[in-house]
Amino acid sequence: MRATPNWADPASHIARHLPDEALHYFSPATLQTTAKRFLSGFPGLVTYAVKANPGEEVLANLWAAGITAFDVASPQEMTAVRATCPGAVLHYNNPVRSAAEVDFARGMGVASCSVDCPSELARLDPLPRTTEVAVRLALPVVGAAYDFGEKFGAPPEAAVDLLREVARMGFKPAITFHPGTQCADPAAWGAYIRASAEVARMAGVPIGRLNVGGGFAAHRSGPAPDLEAIFDRIAEEVATAFPGTPPALVCEPGRAMVAEAFTLATRVKAVRGTGAVFLNDGHYGGLGEIRDIGLGDRVRVLAPDGRLRAGAFTPRIVFGPTCDSLDRLRDPLALPEEIAVGDYVLFDGMGAYSRSLATGFNGYGPKETITVERLG
Repeated sequence: MRATPNWADPASHIARHLPDEALHYFSPATLQTTAKRFLSGFPGLVTYAVKANPGEEVLANLWAAGITAFDVASPQEMTAVRATCPGAVLHYNNPVRSAAEVDFARGMGVASCSVDCPSELARLDPLPRTTEVAVRLALPVVGAAYDFGEKFGAPPEAAVDLLREVARMGFKPAITFHPGTQCADPAAWGAYIRASAEVARMAGVPIGRLNVGGGFAAHRSGPAPDLEAIFDRIAEEVATAFPGTPPALVCEPGRAMVAEAFTLATRVKAVRGTGAVFLNDGHYGGLGEIRDIGLGDRVRVLAPDGRLRAGAFTPRIVFGPTCDSLDRLRDPLALPEEIAVGDYVLFDGMGAYSRSLATGFNGYGPKETITVERLG
């Protein structure tokens, strides 16, 4: 389903309809532009990490932009991709799976899987030997909002043995890693690529592909991340670390692919004498990830007629709408002094995880997505 824009921008929709529930605005043009940026800049296969936003309109627009492979973490995500993009290639890189999930993946014809320990590799035995199996490497690398290495991945010594076993079992050997969430430091990829080359060398196993993971940072505050600098660093490091015939490359952006294509619109329910503001959405809805990685500065306030609130700004405590006292932003948010009940607070760059993590607690949370030509 390729949604057709019905509105020029969020302001025009707000001024006409005065929505009283939180909602998302989606720009297909923005999403396709980002996809093409990855396709033209990254030196290998670009896959999309469905977990970031599994919306049908997201999958359809990525497919239309040229994304043909998707990183899926569950049978539900496999089913969602197949329903919208029947010819898509599936990479099943969640390294922990039940036997039933492996059977489902086999039926779906997954092309690639990742593993980080011998027991998980043994569980993949029912898969055809044409399947690529990538050993997931974990290093103590800094530069991300938080590190996946505590949950997934094998240290280099264990990865060597695991890669040898992948080859012995007859699968297509590969290596994968994830530099961590919201990573903007090209050096993190450099460290992992060099370590991956050393693992392959010590194992004596040529790898067909190197998956450099996700982790590409989205624009949350300040200047937008320089994705091209990361792409260039990846190409340079691979050429140096794998002289001769380097492995083919794969990446699996989620956040950086979809974040910019959505804006979350909330409405002011109350402004207290203390200056505190109550919104109609919060931690249990579209702002669910803010507690973990913080809030950027890409926030704007519109009056009900769509006019941008300007003037002086002041830090305010912001609460969500539920009956839970923990439903508040962890840090004060700079908002206009003239902010009033009925105004709209728009959070830009909210396409990743905003919808995926919404719980619907107390009946709140964004329930509708409005398609627009542009978000700004």
